[in-house]
Amino acid sequence: MFPSFVPPRQVKIGDAAAFVGTTPRAIRHYHEIGLLPEPVRGGDGRRRYGYEDMIRLLWIRRMADAGIALDAIRDAFADTAQADSDTDTVAVTDTDTDADTDDGIADTLERLAESLLAREAELRRQRTAVQRMRTEGSRAGLLSDLVTSRLKGLPEGSLRQADLDSLLVTERIFGPLGAAVQAGRFIALATHPGLRRESDRVDAAEEALDDTVAVDDPRVAQVAAERHAFEKALHTAIEDSGLAEGDDALFDLWDTSHPASADEDEDEGEDEDGTGRSSGREHETMSAFEAIGKMPYDFSPARLRCMELAEELAAHESTAS
Repeated sequence: MFPSFVPPRQVKIGDAAAFVGTTPRAIRHYHEIGLLPEPVRGGDGRRRYGYEDMIRLLWIRRMADAGIALDAIRDAFADTAQADSDTDTVAVTDTDTDADTDDGIADTLERLAESLLAREAELRRQRTAVQRMRTEGSRAGLLSDLVTSRLKGLPEGSLRQADLDSLLVTERIFGPLGAAVQAGRFIALATHPGLRRESDRVDAAEEALDDTVAVDDPRVAQVAAERHAFEKALHTAIEDSGLAEGDDALFDLWDTSHPASADEDEDEGEDEDGTGRSSGREHETMSAFEAIGKMPYDFSPARLRCMELAEELAAHESTAS
């Protein structure tokens, strides 16, 4: 995060829809059927969406993309259980045409064949996604292969829901490679209980810097120093455990499986992501900076200042070394 950039604490429905990759109409439908609770409204009477709302919207979108019915997703959230999925049946309907020539009929049949092939491909993608959810878990299975492959072998229960939420957001903004690199952080925390406890302590200290704390309160600088010290310890643990070398291998693997081309230079949205699907489907030509600007984080001014100070400490130390 750039020190001068202040992310929104809440966003309007249009920005929420753009970030998630859906439409305001779809989000309103989620409210109508009870899939998404009604958010707070601003002074102008319009809905405002915060961090937790966006997390839920991202999971809804991923589950819906996997072919899970909205009612099933709603029940899954209500029961805090894994969602059951049903295999959709492709229904082929009669196609009327006013074509008066054989060429017109041939064109209609060709379009129908292309439509069926596309729907069959979508069903295969959905079946693959559902199988991954059953194998990896209902949430982890919705992340890309590149990310979940890095998380294999972790002790049961060591990966938290907040970790998966963070990986989901990172993958949406920076793609599978960015999330796979971030996964190294959670691997280190999962395998170093002391670091996990310190992470929880620093996180709690940052959360305590709420709107009641002034930006020049001494606690802000103190927590920033604690965050900086923790990040140094975490970086050392990542280096000592060989996870950093794993990051290098990830970049090499990505470069090999995603060779750059002229078309990609012109339109990065056409690159394939770690799931084998076009990243245009996921990112919809939205840049990382645009995506960050549409993702709300409920950070107080004091907490934002704390983050800036921690970044300044890291930059100063890097320059000195």
